[in-house]
Amino acid sequence: MMFEQIDRQKCKWEAAELLRDAQVSPKAMTALYMGLLILLSLFSSLVDTGFFSLFVSILTSLLGTVLAAGFALYCMAVRRGERAEFLTLFDGFAFVGKLILLDILVTLFIFLWSLLFVIPGIIAAYRYSFALYNLYEDPGIGVMEALEMSKRQTLGYKAQLFTLDLSYIGWNLLATLPSLLLIFQLNRDLTMLMLYGIPTPETYFGLPIFALAAVSGLWQLLVALFYFPNYICVQLSYFDVAKRTSGVGKDAAPAQSSPWDGWNPPDGLN
Repeated sequence: MMFEQIDRQKCKWEAAELLRDAQVSPKAMTALYMGLLILLSLFSSLVDTGFFSLFVSILTSLLGTVLAAGFALYCMAVRRGERAEFLTLFDGFAFVGKLILLDILVTLFIFLWSLLFVIPGIIAAYRYSFALYNLYEDPGIGVMEALEMSKRQTLGYKAQLFTLDLSYIGWNLLATLPSLLLIFQLNRDLTMLMLYGIPTPETYFGLPIFALAAVSGLWQLLVALFYFPNYICVQLSYFDVAKRTSGVGKDAAPAQSSPWDGWNPPDGLN
């Protein structure tokens, strides 16, 4: 098994160039994608009647999984120089059963590894990070096959994928800042209620919680316009490199061989 050091900055530059020449605006596609996620989240938050609320929460989560597949398919088309219409966001419905099952399995495996400790959970997250991309690219494969392919593709690349995510951490913090501030304020007010009986306010900054949640979602949308398509395209660039060097994946050439393959060191050196 061979792997190579990926030039992260070059990948980001290439992704920016591809997105600049995209036939369908990446900002418009991101706005549609994030806007639908916000609407799903707001709809879920409005339903608070026991079992039905749980059903709606699960349903909106599954719809979010399908939309994520559609956005990745759009980015794949951009990388191939193909046109992907706005309806591409809903292409995940064509293989929704496999998509949901794979997403559940990935989440379950990461959770189980996290029970051992935080670090094994993080490693597992990167081990299976290409599983969904394999399914997006070739919906005909099985769910377990997609997982196994990802395990082989990410050998030697987990640290580089982690570094890639770190390079976008500033954008992620900026996007979630209003949500973090709101959560901090709510926790503080809840603590004051429990300890001192001080009632929680009905509004913050003159706005009800529902309105603040909507504002927070809109802020995330605006921030996402400037980095999210690039992030997905760069991830797909890493995915292509991993396929090429591992020889695993759709249209992947056989794995590159090393002149040292099959060589056994003499006694005293092994």
